[in-house]
Amino acid sequence: MRTVLLLLVCCLSAVQAYAQQPTPARASGTGQILGGIADSVSGKPLREASVSLLAARDSSYISFTITDGDGRFALRGVAPGRYFLLLTFVGYKSKLLPVSATAGATDIGMQRLGGISHTLGEVVVQQERAPVSVQGDTVAFSARAFRTQPNAVVEALLKKLPGVQVDRDGTIRAQGHQVNRVLVDGKPFFGDDPKLATRNLPANIIDQVQLYNQRSDQSAFSGIDDGQQEKTINLITKRDKRKGYFGTESIGAGTDERYRAQVGLNRFNNGRQISALGQANNVNQLGFSTDGSPTAGDVSSGPGTGSGNSLPGGFGGVGGPGGGAIVVNAGGRGGGNAQPASNNQPTNITESLAGGLNYRDAWGKRAEVATSYFANRTIVTTDQVSRRENVAGLDAGTGETGQPLVTDQSAAARARSVSQRFNFRLDYRLDTLTSFRFTPAVWWQNTDQEQAKNQLTSVGERQLNTSQSTYDAAANTLWGNGNLLLMRRFAKPGRTFSANLSAVLNNQAGEALNQAANTFFAPDGAGRTSLLNQRINQDYPARTQVLNLAYVEPLTLQQKLEFRYNVANTRSTSQREVADFNPVTARYDAANEVLSNQFSSSFLTNRAGLTWQTRRLRYGFSLGLDAQQSSLRVDNRSADTALTRDYQSLLPSAMFTLNASRSRTLRLNYRTRLQAPTASQLQPVADNTNPLYIRFGNPRLQPEYYHTLTATFNQFNAVNNRSVFGLLSANQVQNRIVSATSFSASGVQTTRPVNADGYRSLNGFLSLGQRLGWHKLNVNLTTNGNFTQGQSLVNDQQNQARNWSLGQGLSLNTAFNDKLELGFAGNVTYLDARYSLLPQQNTSYWTQTLEADVFYQLPGRWAVSSDLWLTRYAGRSAGFNQGVALWNVGLTRQLFKDKQGELKLQAYDLLKQNRSVVRNVTDVYLEDVRSKVLSRYVMLSFTYNLRQFGQ
Repeated sequence: MRTVLLLLVCCLSAVQAYAQQPTPARASGTGQILGGIADSVSGKPLREASVSLLAARDSSYISFTITDGDGRFALRGVAPGRYFLLLTFVGYKSKLLPVSATAGATDIGMQRLGGISHTLGEVVVQQERAPVSVQGDTVAFSARAFRTQPNAVVEALLKKLPGVQVDRDGTIRAQGHQVNRVLVDGKPFFGDDPKLATRNLPANIIDQVQLYNQRSDQSAFSGIDDGQQEKTINLITKRDKRKGYFGTESIGAGTDERYRAQVGLNRFNNGRQISALGQANNVNQLGFSTDGSPTAGDVSSGPGTGSGNSLPGGFGGVGGPGGGAIVVNAGGRGGGNAQPASNNQPTNITESLAGGLNYRDAWGKRAEVATSYFANRTIVTTDQVSRRENVAGLDAGTGETGQPLVTDQSAAARARSVSQRFNFRLDYRLDTLTSFRFTPAVWWQNTDQEQAKNQLTSVGERQLNTSQSTYDAAANTLWGNGNLLLMRRFAKPGRTFSANLSAVLNNQAGEALNQAANTFFAPDGAGRTSLLNQRINQDYPARTQVLNLAYVEPLTLQQKLEFRYNVANTRSTSQREVADFNPVTARYDAANEVLSNQFSSSFLTNRAGLTWQTRRLRYGFSLGLDAQQSSLRVDNRSADTALTRDYQSLLPSAMFTLNASRSRTLRLNYRTRLQAPTASQLQPVADNTNPLYIRFGNPRLQPEYYHTLTATFNQFNAVNNRSVFGLLSANQVQNRIVSATSFSASGVQTTRPVNADGYRSLNGFLSLGQRLGWHKLNVNLTTNGNFTQGQSLVNDQQNQARNWSLGQGLSLNTAFNDKLELGFAGNVTYLDARYSLLPQQNTSYWTQTLEADVFYQLPGRWAVSSDLWLTRYAGRSAGFNQGVALWNVGLTRQLFKDKQGELKLQAYDLLKQNRSVVRNVTDVYLEDVRSKVLSRYVMLSFTYNLRQFGQ
């Protein structure tokens, strides 16, 4: 692996050195094409006209440049051969010119373009677009510049784009942010599930991929940035692919009873889109996101007024009793600072059955509708071994103090869930100045879970306790959201009024049987065993209503002033009933009053504010200030007590945008918000689902106050095909909700949330992309860093946790020719964690990954493909430092006239080394988790790709 790291460092150095050159150097044996562009009538040189170099054999894009102030251009580093030059300029007729390049200089002279004197019909010119363009906050990638394999899906295209990363589970990250929304031609496709678009739509129908921060509907209408942004990808389809039929039908069977089936049919007729999808497999190939519901807080237009509850005790997933030690990437709000796993490794084996319908069309001249329905059933099997080291100093009886509390655990779980979701969007224009948008959504899920767990807790050589437990749970979740936005323009340009009313319903209810045998050991080794046998009923209904009013008054042509008012109310209820097993009646009829509780909370906010915004040709800025009055009321109905607290807050905001040129943008954004605690965090009753891990709520919690400063930079140089994307984000949280954890002498952990200051984080991302004309090679360097500092309490002592990580990645991909396509990606990440309370727990470790894929078209319509994923872990607990080589190989026979059919024999995990190892770093513990995942199998499949356009 050291050799691989050395090669990776050499590649990084070479590419960085190349990126520093002002223009591509002329390689040995290559030449250059010179020329100029002028007006055909006046002879005046045309400045910044586009010049694209295309391959003569298939008109594929090779290189691009623009003319200088004298209308001249130069394309350097061109290999000898036959090409086309596409000359374009706005308002002029395009010109396609054949060119034969030599090893020297080829001068085509001054080419004259004629002006367009009449209205043209629809003209499709794919090749003229640069591979990357930047306009304001939008970065656009030309799909033709990033070729994919035949019949590839959109996900394969996204993996080739600079600044975009796609994890193994299909999660998309762009410019350092996770992408949660993918649109098709600017409209929703199966709601907001990005995987349904990226894993089901073919890449060859995509003309352009747009990447931007989508603002809220109300902000997009008023033109005033409200800080609510979501990283979004918009897939622009090719004009000639917007009318016709297309889809993918596939069926496959393999060894170890593995199977896969897929049915997809899409009917596009310009604005009308109808799609039907269906799939079934037991090989972890999910073409959808498993959770289709946002939290209640996501729909609030106010600053964090939402309150999404989660069911403790594992009702929401395979977490297990008391939050369960088999939760991957633990931490979060109550637990500290979670670090994401490398490449989002799979941690289970999933069997899925799913299907859905999507519809979009215009109803008359005033209405446009987009709706979808999707249902799925998943069976998730999890088998994990974990080792957790807590930041706690306990005396093990050896005379030494400050030794960490270590918990070794093995857990097996099986969860079956059935869910349905429905999305609807109606845009209706009342008149030329007034319109409204109605967007309701419903999501329902039923989950049955079975779990068995063995656990051992020790300090040094001394065992403190052991536990054997089973946990069976059934839960129902109903989430619904309705949003109505009224938009009104006035006769005076820039004057607008909008009203946004939204309501959220979030009900979670379930029942569980919790059985455990826990043994506690005395210092002399004597053990005492206690039995637990309980039935738990829980119900967590939550409601949120939000009203946003906004009025915008133009002061001048460049300045606007927005007046706004917001009122939001979130009500949450927590009902927990615990009954012990009665051996006399053999029923669960012995009510446990200590562990049962009824609790409710209400968070009401009233906020008023204004924003002054100025926009110039090259820059723009805005300054805003809101005054918010908040009231938090908690009501413990079981104890007949209530508590009300009022808060007054000032919430400033600021934004600055600099457009240095058409292809360079700098943006600074400062925002503040309040986040209220949830009902489960406020509930004072103990949750002893796992008696070794007891959780309490805290009714005296205060809302968190967030300060966020974000800087983004986008640049693309059309002359040398070089792109730069950068992100730097800083966060500070006052009254952050953290964990106060205590450990008893027998190893029992008790946790409750408290408020603490001192939380800070800094995240950075930098992507350097370079497209080389040599065989259309795309080079992308990515650097990401993270620093987090947080406070927590361990045994009533202050513990400051600091962790930082630094990662460097390099990716290369090229369509070498019509037959060969290559891809390579490498990444090295280093993470360091420091604890003030127990310095001997300080740790640092490496994660190294290497990915390579190849596709080669053999004679006789045969094709071979291979992808290899290597990863190595160092610096972790014993037994968790492993190397993994996941190698997949496929042999394909292409069938029918246009190669629309494929008969494929694929070997998955040929070396039988696939495994999952994840490290979780929080304020109070380090944890390594090793999971059983899908291993070697061989599958034979047949796929038919329907492509019928123009009808």
